[in-house]
Amino acid sequence: MFYTYIIHSCRTDRFYIGQTNDLKKRIFRHHHGHVLSTKAYAPWELVYFKSFSTRAEAVNHETFLKSKKSKIFISNLVKEFDQDLLHLFN
Repeated sequence: MFYTYIIHSCRTDRFYIGQTNDLKKRIFRHHHGHVLSTKAYAPWELVYFKSFSTRAEAVNHETFLKSKKSKIFISNLVKEFDQDLLHLFN
């Protein structure tokens, strides 16, 4: 299983979009400062994810989300996401 995910910096109100095949481990690494590009903005909170059967699909969705370059678009996507699913990875 592969995932596209969005995390939110509680401290700086920033979003980060990525993809992985191990969502729980990847979120842990972001949250604990093990990822150079997100280290300065920790702590992070998982706010959205979508699963795919192939990495190519996850990368395509990541690219689509990043192409929007809109905090409003991302915020609305997060608001529409079923927050009850987040407990699976937080």
